[in-house]
Amino acid sequence: MKRVRAKGPRKRREALHRINRFINADPIRLVGDGGEPQIISLQQARKMAEEQELDLVEISPNAKPPVCKILDYNKFLYEQKKKQKELKSKQQKTVVKEIRFGPNTDDHDVEFKRKHAEKFLQEGNKVRAYVFFRGRTIVHKERGELLLLQFAEKLQDVAKLEQMPKMEGKKMIIMLAPKK
Repeated sequence: MKRVRAKGPRKRREALHRINRFINADPIRLVGDGGEPQIISLQQARKMAEEQELDLVEISPNAKPPVCKILDYNKFLYEQKKKQKELKSKQQKTVVKEIRFGPNTDDHDVEFKRKHAEKFLQEGNKVRAYVFFRGRTIVHKERGELLLLQFAEKLQDVAKLEQMPKMEGKKMIIMLAPKK
């Protein structure tokens, strides 16, 4: 019978910390819950961990001597993942909302879109407003720039202008960020 091997490189799971028999530094600094840090031999620390039916985990391998702790390794990893997840959830994600104009957009339409932009900014999102030039309307770049600057001026009480009008291809763009 022929053995079939999966294609592609094998992924080897690297351990985050050295534990128990994989620790090779001697002596080590053993830190515990509430107790004073003490410098002891590796064999002594392993024996203490065995007696407590826990793992000896190398917390800080670069220290002199390396810092180890006696704890339940799986519980330790679980706690670390939980902390990482909590930190990630607290990060603020910025969302950019877009508002599109034409170079000949009417005042009523600009006012309607201003209200939407104001709502987006109050929610904490950034607003990217742009004038899209189609066909021959590109010859009226000054109209688009004027429209965007007036739009930014109407929103100056809730937003600050991050980027002045700038041409990118057939679009003239401004960026607005919420005022804090």
